[in-house]
Amino acid sequence: MTKQVIEFGGEAVGVVVPEAGYLKFVAVKYHVWDLDSRRFRSVDEARAAVRQLVAAGRRVSDGASAHSGSDSRFVAA
Repeated sequence: MTKQVIEFGGEAVGVVVPEAGYLKFVAVKYHVWDLDSRRFRSVDEARAAVRQLVAAGRRVSDGASAHSGSDSRFVAA
């Protein structure tokens, strides 16, 4: 497998590249920076991690968390 672009909401947010039997995520957007260099077993697993991270960020931004202030790591899609 070669590198593959990972998109969320029609926007490229990272790429996965083969590394030591896994797929290494390389973030290209700040709101998925927490996934940078993380290894995944499949492209689907990487996409699911992006969805989960962005969904968690929306909850923080929407005030559902006890976190005070805004969290600029996440942007609405």
